Amino acid sequence: MPYNPHYLTHPPTRVEVDALPGPVLLEFGAPWCAHCQAAQALIETVLQEHPEVEHLKIEDGRGQPLGRSFGVKLWPTLIYLRAGTELARVVRPHDAQALRATLQS
Repeated sequence: MPYNPHYLTHPPTRVEVDALPGPVLLEFGAPWCAHCQAAQALIETVLQEHPEVEHLKIEDGRGQPLGRSFGVKLWPTLIYLRAGTELARVVRPHDAQALRATLQS
């Protein structure tokens, strides 16, 4: 299953993310964030429809360089990449259609 319910304990660097082949969904947030928690069922449902997409759940916050390199300001922010290139992003998704549209880019 492509959905990852756990935040990475050692997030990748920007160079490592840019080198990832294929489709990747970066999810920036925090385990204590109510908006992030509310979005989890939606994210899981949509990712089940896209088993080819790798899901990296990144705990973001002050001093975290990966989120800053992508200009993340609100959580959750989901960024869809293919071969290191950003194709789309959605911030605080409220419905499946917004996330599905992101993964169709």
